[in-house]
Amino acid sequence: MTNETITAAASGTWKLGDLTVNRIGFGAMRLTQTGAAFAPGATPSDRGRAVGLLRRAVELGVNHIDTAAFYFSSLRSANELINSALGGPYPDDLVITTKVGPARGPAGDWSRHAATPEELRGQVEENLRQLGRDHLDVVNLRILGTASIAERFGALADLRDAGLIRHLGLSNIQPEHLVEALAIAPVVCVQNLYGIGMRPEHDEFLRTCGELGVAFVPFYSIAAAGREGGATGAEAEEVLAVARAHDATPAQVRLAWTLHRGPHVLAIPGTGNPDHLAANVAAGALRLTTDDLALLDALHRRGA
Repeated sequence: MTNETITAAASGTWKLGDLTVNRIGFGAMRLTQTGAAFAPGATPSDRGRAVGLLRRAVELGVNHIDTAAFYFSSLRSANELINSALGGPYPDDLVITTKVGPARGPAGDWSRHAATPEELRGQVEENLRQLGRDHLDVVNLRILGTASIAERFGALADLRDAGLIRHLGLSNIQPEHLVEALAIAPVVCVQNLYGIGMRPEHDEFLRTCGELGVAFVPFYSIAAAGREGGATGAEAEEVLAVARAHDATPAQVRLAWTLHRGPHVLAIPGTGNPDHLAANVAAGALRLTTDDLALLDALHRRGA
């Protein structure tokens, strides 16, 4: 694939409520430090490189950026980098999605995984301050576990009614959480771990989201089992075969496969590398054949 001439527009569009985004976006998790995200003692990223990467993403047509106040290293905050690179003013079509729920202490340790309803307002206001905005486009409630989310999601719905949040989403959930949330307020997106070989049992949930008009936004779709540390280990031969057939990289094949799962599926690959950024955006133009999909779907069902 020739990455340089392809923009995010090639991936098509979807609406998060009334906000139209290109289906290939950008995840800010890896912006703040080198190596594995959240790893203690990791080297902070180069500020100029990170700012330049964000600006290049927008030049390539990315208009959906995923972030969180808990994306930070000892010297860098993803939200502050986004504000510095793109704020004053932000592009009119740029949609910034953030997450609340967990909290990290100043040293980077996970001090809390479930904020109280009262603490959620403070987290929303922290995101507003860091991003330099008077409202947040989309706020996802990030959860851990299977407990009811009604009280916490209701608190965010109140902030939506107050004008601090435009749209609401959910992250790291089970299907029953979406049902619970929809009884309280509209949900525009679900962010869940998903990709080739990861959570084939959630295929039906992905389809259900599409039927409800809810965007499904996989995370770690490239890294797979490597998660915060990035892609590790040997790649599956099926992925390599499809990559060779299209003169593409395995990462591009993995991204393209997720986008082929439905028009409501978005991608938010993250990177600190400008070349990887261009390749990720170009994956939105990769059209897999019926045979490609059959091969990759079989690998997915095996949970490879």
